[in-house]
Amino acid sequence: MENFILYEEIGRGNQSVVYKGRRKGSISFVAIICSDKSKRAKITNHVRLIRNIKHENVVSFHEWYETSNHLWLVVELCTGGSLETVIGQDQCLSEDVVRGFAIDLAKGLKYIHDSGIVFCDLTPAKILLDGPGTLKYSNFCISKAEGENLEEFFLMSISQEAGLEDDNTLQINIKSLVQGSPTYSAPEVLKGEDTSIESDLWALGCVLYEMFSGKPPFFSQNASELLQLILNEDPPPLRQKVAPFSEPSPEFQSLLRGLLRKDPHERPSWDQLLSHPFWRGAFSEEEKLKEEDTFVSSSVETAYSNVTGQMLHSCSAPETLEETRTLEGVEAAGNKGQPLRNSLQLNSVAEFRPKSALDNDAREPVFLLSSCPAPGRSTMANHAVDRTSQSHEELLASQVNDLGSSIRELVFTDSDLTVTPIIDNSKVMKPAPVKFDSKTLSVPAYSGEKLSSLSPADWEAFVQQVCCLLHAAETSDSGPPRSKLNLLSYLCAVASHREAATRLAHSQLFPLLTPQLRAAPNWDVRTKVTRLLGLLSSHCVELKDVTPISEAVATLTELVRENFRNNKLKQCLLPSLGELMYLVARQEEKEEPPGGTWAIPAASYTVLMRCLREREELVVNHIAAKTVENICTTLSHHAKAFVTGEIGPLLWYLFTHSTVDSLRVTAISALCRVTRHSATAFQSVIDKVGLPAILDCLASGINRVQQYLLTMFAAILSHGANVQRLIQDRDLTAKVVRALESPFPMIRAKAFLVLLQVLSCSREVLLLCCNSRLVMYIERDIRKAAPGREEQSSNEYLSKCLDLLIRHMVQELPVLLDEILSALGNIVGRKHPSGAQAKQLKQSLPMIAVLLHMLTSQNYVKSIDSCETCLDGAIGQTPSEELIRNTLLAMEAITQHPPLLTPHHSTVVDSILPPLTSLASSNNVEWRMVSLRVLSEITLLLLSQELLGEGEVNSAGRDLLALITKALLPQCESLLLEPDPLPAYALKLLVSLTEHSSHVSRLVEESHLLPVVFQVISEQQGNPLGTTVQSAMALLSNLTGQKDVRLRPLYQQGLVEVICSWLIRVAALCMEREDKAMAKRLHGLLLSLLDVLHNVLKSTSAVVRYALQSQKGEDKGDIQAAEELLLINRPLAELSGLLIQMLPSRDPELYEEASQCLSLLSQLYGGDDLECLHPDNLQSLAQTLEMQTDPRQQRLLLRVIKRLVPCRCSGCLLGCRDPESGRTLMPLAAQQNSLVSTGTESLKWRHQ
Repeated sequence: MENFILYEEIGRGNQSVVYKGRRKGSISFVAIICSDKSKRAKITNHVRLIRNIKHENVVSFHEWYETSNHLWLVVELCTGGSLETVIGQDQCLSEDVVRGFAIDLAKGLKYIHDSGIVFCDLTPAKILLDGPGTLKYSNFCISKAEGENLEEFFLMSISQEAGLEDDNTLQINIKSLVQGSPTYSAPEVLKGEDTSIESDLWALGCVLYEMFSGKPPFFSQNASELLQLILNEDPPPLRQKVAPFSEPSPEFQSLLRGLLRKDPHERPSWDQLLSHPFWRGAFSEEEKLKEEDTFVSSSVETAYSNVTGQMLHSCSAPETLEETRTLEGVEAAGNKGQPLRNSLQLNSVAEFRPKSALDNDAREPVFLLSSCPAPGRSTMANHAVDRTSQSHEELLASQVNDLGSSIRELVFTDSDLTVTPIIDNSKVMKPAPVKFDSKTLSVPAYSGEKLSSLSPADWEAFVQQVCCLLHAAETSDSGPPRSKLNLLSYLCAVASHREAATRLAHSQLFPLLTPQLRAAPNWDVRTKVTRLLGLLSSHCVELKDVTPISEAVATLTELVRENFRNNKLKQCLLPSLGELMYLVARQEEKEEPPGGTWAIPAASYTVLMRCLREREELVVNHIAAKTVENICTTLSHHAKAFVTGEIGPLLWYLFTHSTVDSLRVTAISALCRVTRHSATAFQSVIDKVGLPAILDCLASGINRVQQYLLTMFAAILSHGANVQRLIQDRDLTAKVVRALESPFPMIRAKAFLVLLQVLSCSREVLLLCCNSRLVMYIERDIRKAAPGREEQSSNEYLSKCLDLLIRHMVQELPVLLDEILSALGNIVGRKHPSGAQAKQLKQSLPMIAVLLHMLTSQNYVKSIDSCETCLDGAIGQTPSEELIRNTLLAMEAITQHPPLLTPHHSTVVDSILPPLTSLASSNNVEWRMVSLRVLSEITLLLLSQELLGEGEVNSAGRDLLALITKALLPQCESLLLEPDPLPAYALKLLVSLTEHSSHVSRLVEESHLLPVVFQVISEQQGNPLGTTVQSAMALLSNLTGQKDVRLRPLYQQGLVEVICSWLIRVAALCMEREDKAMAKRLHGLLLSLLDVLHNVLKSTSAVVRYALQSQKGEDKGDIQAAEELLLINRPLAELSGLLIQMLPSRDPELYEEASQCLSLLSQLYGGDDLECLHPDNLQSLAQTLEMQTDPRQQRLLLRVIKRLVPCRCSGCLLGCRDPESGRTLMPLAAQQNSLVSTGTESLKWRHQ
């Protein structure tokens, strides 16, 4: 169990929670299901059936565990959600998608049936999708072995778990447990027949119908109407009510008609189903052989995993975690039709149990919870946006007004105050069975329901008869009072019904019972009377003022005192005494105002306190502690009677010295509820045993113990008692932060609440908490804080605690910054600060790390307000390298949120960019890199705003331009000549400066930066995948892409040679690389190079076109300039063949760039490249024409071919090239006859 780490919650049901988990020491992620033990029968059945199944369309089962409160299953992780979710989101699916999904469903269901299993309840909710989209069957809780009676198995399972031999005493409706969804149930199942393979095929048809249409074939909110539809009506015509509105094919309709036949014998067999034309040959013989091979190999893997100990089942009684052995003997799949049937039958459920930690103190949690937030998403940002409900706004408003009162309201929750019975509590002692003989009973053996519904006259007659029988039995002297015992046993049985118990407590029977405690002839009768009083008190809903409760309490108290040395009698008397006292306490709590209608003698409290002492028997201790726990749950004056100086140490002794977990939990729960009435109870424990001993118990694995201890710490801190002593102990903070790793939301919420109170008393602890990953824990839990429909009690509470903590931490930031700036301001200009100033610096400066922690959290950063905070004051004299580093990182975090910088355009330019620019030339390499990164982000944001006309464009834009001209650009030359990695950061800054500003681009062209940039590119020949080359090519793309660009300075630095050499080299690397990460980087570099080439050719084309237009004017200067430019760029014509090879790429962006460049080259140079019509290139052109269906792209390609072909001599072409190369283009060109006639004529000439 401790081999797994829990991450976030990914699903929740009525009695189960699904977590994402990971096996320690590996990157194998799994799904971990935490289920309530009330579902043991279903979970056992699921594991029994699925443990040996290994198939791609069935969710794999790994292992399962048992703890004191839950069952844990480790299964395959499916990240795609359920099929029900997919249908709900898309509303309907196309037939092709349905076919793909249906193939997975059919494969999986056939394998399940071949394994001897009937799925029984096939619904979209039980079908999951993994990451690649494979459908998998997931829930076998009410599935069964073929021919098996599932009700008998469930009955056997529940009977053996309850330890009962008589099934008549088991009051459970088994039918409700095994009943599936009626919407997908076959007609024969609704008529009462057992589920079968045919009924599974009906359900499969329903699921296919629903995938296509969005709704099941038979649907109604009314159960009886739904039953009539399934039994008597045909399914509605198959149609889609939302886009794409496609019509089903005849094959699909034929398949559904066969699957949805009312008569199960008319439904297709598996052979008929798999040969249906709807599948289009998906289930051919080769596929069947492949499935069988997969099945055999998976069976071998399963057998091997059993040998090596990877399967984790226990075949015997529960053992400790360290001693648990793996399940042996998992049988490999046999022949078709009987692969796993032998492993499905169990003679006894006890033979098949999960791994257990019950002998290991039942310490939950058994899985560790990861502190990492979910990858790929900002949970705190989502939370900050989503939580805008009115209730949260009201909560936040109350926090501002009174943080203390808000905390006190959250200390105790309903989860801390749950109440369980004192009498007949199996965790205290095993209850004696209530049996009576209805044949010898002298009164009608009415059930509890019948008694509660009797008319007043019948009820009065029944009570009179009971009272007469009890009185007659009391006055009779003949023989043992068997009839009286039988009558009392019957009354005990019906007293478990709430309404019947209330009517009996209000009747004249109750006053008759108290005298029986003294007058009964023997202890057998007294025991029965005592138990009856306890049961009536436990199940009674309300009391009348005339009910003689006080007399019963006094009598039972006297009996306990008289028989105090008799443990057996005390075990009999104390539960009823406790129930009576708790009944009085909760009834008086309801009164307005609370009164004292029923007096409880002080001796009763004294007796219970004596029963808590260490020399008493454990069961007696447990009953007394349970009584204190229940009574102190109320706010009546009876609870305050237990607030004494010794109650805390007594309960703590029981908690620490008991070996029974249930008694330990009861004792600590009772102490928690006493602390609710008086914090001194827990304070007395701290004073006596010491805080370290209590903190050691906080690390216990029992989740209820952690919850109660954290609640008591929150209570004592909220009352302000000895707060300074607690917060000065650093171990308290460390242990509470450690509790944030618990998988239980309630424990994490309590830990957040305790930390909030510690932080509100000591601001210095905030740094310790942040260094202990507090912000990461908050990031993880923010996503779960919004309450859902089924987790109101935990996640809503977690949400409130987080709201308080986040608001407090955000409010602390301005105070921290004021202290830091004050400390720095005091030493400005002082060479030797005083001792007091040095002490202030040591205390305040490290707190800058808190700002960094909170700014890197996307939840806090949206709440922090820096209206008048300027960093100029903090950078007068550098007091600490750590201060500057954290300040830089904090500024970098702010740049990730552009909306925060937008309102402060002038402040950023005037107060933040200058010191960042100065840090870019410092001697500290780390500061230089971070400052360059921050400058890149800020300048990119500001220049883009200036381009769009946002912000203070006129004034701030001029200031920014002056800063770039005078400070940034002069530094870039020296930065580019520095060793790696500084040139990469400098180039990234230049990319940001030139991306949105043509003016900055011209400044770069006119500066001395271009030679240095080309020098850096030449030095990176051995590292084409580095970020330096990426940034350099992006810079060239920005420079060449500006309007009215002057390319001559770039030509002088060898731009054409750079384009040719790097484009050829990168294209070759793209063909060789198979690593996806490297291929992605090369693809980006290739696009940048093509963009540079396109910009150069486009500029050249514009010059040539202008020269041709001005040729009539005989302007020889323009013509000469165009000729020179064509001559300079002539080496680029050699790239035509390379560009042709890029055209068949399925990447639209790559095709677009390559085709545009090829078109411009063909316009400027035609077919000057002798290799442009190589057979491989012709084949690429033919393939591209086949792929492109857009007429515009087809015209573009044909024009390119037309320009390339005429420049080649036909004799030379046919003499040195394969004529078939030309013929490959002819049919394609003929198809485009209607598009470009000139292109077609050219192709005909080429063929001739």
